[in-house]
Amino acid sequence: MLVLARKKGEAVVIQDNIEITVLEVNGDTIKLGFKAPREVEILRKEICVQVKQSNLEAVTQISNIQILKDQLQKMQKNDEIL
Repeated sequence: MLVLARKKGEAVVIQDNIEITVLEVNGDTIKLGFKAPREVEILRKEICVQVKQSNLEAVTQISNIQILKDQLQKMQKNDEIL
């Protein structure tokens, strides 16, 4: 991880097209401004983690549904269903 110290109004530039500026510092909260091309997705980390977790849970549910479907088909083949 690269660590830089910046003061209010100072900025960093990433690859000539993304600029992050320190807008305000208030206690342990920092307000940042981002200038980036529209195709660059910028997310709060907690939102990114939540979306990944939701996607993982959705995949797990699909797997469980497939397992249930397979078991049902086996039972139907063996005439175990009334």
